[in-house]
Amino acid sequence: MNMNFDLFMNDLVTNARQELVNGGYKELRTPEEVQNAFSEKGTSLVMINSVCGCAGGIARPAALHALHYDKRPDHLYTVFAGQDKEATAQARDLFGEDHLPSSPSFALLKDGQLVAEVGRHEIEGHDPMSVITHLQSLMEEHCEEI
Repeated sequence: MNMNFDLFMNDLVTNARQELVNGGYKELRTPEEVQNAFSEKGTSLVMINSVCGCAGGIARPAALHALHYDKRPDHLYTVFAGQDKEATAQARDLFGEDHLPSSPSFALLKDGQLVAEVGRHEIEGHDPMSVITHLQSLMEEHCEEI
């Protein structure tokens, strides 16, 4: 690969990671971190991050803005598909066999069990506000008031 492209991709990945971390999400970069996080009691919102345009233009903004709501998950996590491959595979494995692997996407867990998800097909081609509304409706159903 060309060195300028590698630098560009590194910057893109770093910025995509930092955007969520700055918004309160904890990165899970190893299978062990995923296992530990998913064993937490309470509700957890997991964003499966990626470098595609719908992640940057729709999913990450929705992941941040959906949190401005009366009910929120107890924990916020993110795994990065295509970057932290083993952690992402572990997360998808723990989501269960009915989980459709896609990125970007969201999974809502309660006591480590998948209770709802928002797949790429519900993100790509949609506007950020519709994804925010969808996430907030899931929080309304599964999360406690803060």
